[in-house]
Amino acid sequence: MAKDSVLLDAKRGFSISEIETTADIYIPPDPLERVIGQDAAIEAAKIAAKQHRHLLLVGPPGTGKSMIGQALAYHLPPPTEEIQVVHNPEKPERPFVEVKTREKVLEERRLLEEGEGELIRPEEAPINVAEKLGYRCMNCGTYSPPTDLLCPKCGRIKTLSQNQPLVFDMQNIQASVQEMLTSLFPTLGTKRVTTTRIRLGKEEVVVYEQAGPMIKVLDQEALEKRREIEKMSPRKVLVPLERRNFVLATGASETELLGDVRHDPYGSHPQLGIPPYERVIPGAIHEAHQGVLFIDELPHLGHLQRYILTAMQEKKFPIVGRNPQSSGASVRVDDVPCDFIFVGACNIQDVPAILSPLRSRIIGSGYEVLMETTVPDDDINRAKFAQFVAQEIVMDGRIPHATKDAVLALIEVARKRAKIIDGKDNALTLRLRDMGGLIRAAGDLAVLNGERYIEEKHVREAIKRSKTIEEQIKDKYGSYIGGVSTEISEMQREVSPYYYWNKYVHDHREGYG
Repeated sequence: MAKDSVLLDAKRGFSISEIETTADIYIPPDPLERVIGQDAAIEAAKIAAKQHRHLLLVGPPGTGKSMIGQALAYHLPPPTEEIQVVHNPEKPERPFVEVKTREKVLEERRLLEEGEGELIRPEEAPINVAEKLGYRCMNCGTYSPPTDLLCPKCGRIKTLSQNQPLVFDMQNIQASVQEMLTSLFPTLGTKRVTTTRIRLGKEEVVVYEQAGPMIKVLDQEALEKRREIEKMSPRKVLVPLERRNFVLATGASETELLGDVRHDPYGSHPQLGIPPYERVIPGAIHEAHQGVLFIDELPHLGHLQRYILTAMQEKKFPIVGRNPQSSGASVRVDDVPCDFIFVGACNIQDVPAILSPLRSRIIGSGYEVLMETTVPDDDINRAKFAQFVAQEIVMDGRIPHATKDAVLALIEVARKRAKIIDGKDNALTLRLRDMGGLIRAAGDLAVLNGERYIEEKHVREAIKRSKTIEEQIKDKYGSYIGGVSTEISEMQREVSPYYYWNKYVHDHREGYG
């Protein structure tokens, strides 16, 4: 452990010689402080979070673009609005949108809870109520679930008294059949008993309802709350109040990005179909309301980029059925809020494929940042790199901490990769996704060998095992072209009509003249 059991903070600086293992290194709770070597992008992300600006991050894979997008969301306050879609009785295909504040949402939830009533055990209810609801047998007094038509103890029909004669007139038969159906199939209708009781010296109406194995009691206050709830138009929560601030939409389809309306085979039939408002599905742009919408490989969206632009400009976007063959095509919800911070990312060669109006919107209300690929090889950045190693180990959760010598070996690899890939001397690579893979490979070897820590030998072995397939082909065949030609030649030999003769007959000529 570090001296005086104080964790070493890369922000203050330390020498690699000061650590024994990566367990001695402090890992910042702020995700932005875990991103190393990208000072310009980190500063832009902090401004974007504070000032509600957009970002375009450009650079090669593995340099921390998505990590910065997620870290930006960490710096945003929790959402304060819930989006609900409400039934329009006059024109069901045009549901309304309601935006509720946190206070209003919590008030509605309190109202719903108060209207739910109190749950009691069947034994706590009045005997006549328990019998009418089907919990208590009228013959022997045994309690059982209301779905049991026959008493499990005496075997008689629970709601038919032993002394009550069976009169087989049509009215009695119909009533018995109805009673049997509602007992066997409770979903045919909610069973309830309305009665009165004396409470605090006053008589009040009270309702008892079946609630599975329990009985729900609705007193006067709960009934009033329920009436208030019933006055509200039917609605569905489209974007809940409690949600993540970060929405990843990389590779999203049109419906995933912009929302949709599910198909109803019954065409919204009043009795059979599903109401249009219940079939509305939000898109990623709506789920990112008051948060971050992150899209990597931005040019791959193609023409969908213009919808992102519209949403950024208007801060609202309609949800419509996007399949013309679906009944959802007739449904439209206008003015659905989508006020988000847009963070796009792409490689350098893909920049020309980004729509010019979208880039203009980002530049006009945000920042474009070119990601760094290397940092100078000095004490400060070596300490940050050691912090990165510790972070990868902790985030993985399945590999042990690394020793000082293992960290030095990883720094040496980072130095070589900066030289080979980016042509930089005295530098460390920031293509950290590949470095993270190397750390995990070394950790897996340590676990496989039952070692307590990742050691230098594990890093050296992981370097050999973590070669790309191109490197493996070059080692085996001398070049990629050599590997391809060898494989093609082998295939040609196998399909040749002489392959069987050359391989099996020619090599075993005994017995042939």
